[in-house]
Amino acid sequence: MYEVEPLGYINTCFPEKFGIPRQSLLSPSAKGQLLLLPPYNDSDCVDGLEHVSHLWLTFLFHQHIDQGWKSKVRPPRLGGNKKLGVFTTRSSFRPNHLGLSVVKLDKVDVNNGQVVLYLSGVDLLDGTPVVDIKPYVPYVDCVTDAANAIAGQPPLLLDVTFSAQADSFCEGYSENEKLRQLLTEVLRQDPRPAYQKNDESRTYKMRILDVDVDWRCRMINEECVLEVVSIDYVVSAN
Repeated sequence: MYEVEPLGYINTCFPEKFGIPRQSLLSPSAKGQLLLLPPYNDSDCVDGLEHVSHLWLTFLFHQHIDQGWKSKVRPPRLGGNKKLGVFTTRSSFRPNHLGLSVVKLDKVDVNNGQVVLYLSGVDLLDGTPVVDIKPYVPYVDCVTDAANAIAGQPPLLLDVTFSAQADSFCEGYSENEKLRQLLTEVLRQDPRPAYQKNDESRTYKMRILDVDVDWRCRMINEECVLEVVSIDYVVSAN
């Protein structure tokens, strides 16, 4: 048996799975910090990495390991009704539970025996174990004539609005533009389950950064607009 151990764990703005972008780089404001563990927290391991703009991260879908894998899955991109083979998708219910994401490298910080990679465009759950890091190489990794008939076009982006309360909260948040932009980038991709689309009676709850967010769909001229209804700080269980 070949064992894989984490190089480190990533801290992200996504404390829960609901709302995480379905692909990396779709939300540029989604930040993460990858703290490398010993013996990988050695400056030699990241020597020259500051010359790289993007990285491939191989990680574990750690919350799905005890749920096993499936030969056929229901991709959200196809409405959640049609099944495809697991190797045709990027589903987390896969053998070995390995994921792969391209992220932007903002900074390499080597200080006092710690190595931290500051990243953006992340689509990983907070606390995800990362098992490999590789540089993105544009001339080979960007295949200009690649085709995927299942996901040939980017998802349709929805308009996002903020209620008076949500707007006021963002204005008073310590990094107000960061919160507003992050919520807009995440929600415009429409994280709702396919079977609940265009249900104006339903309010969704999402936790992001250190806040709880309530939002809903409003139909305007037969088009769905996602409205952030309210935002409040997470209340500690203690």
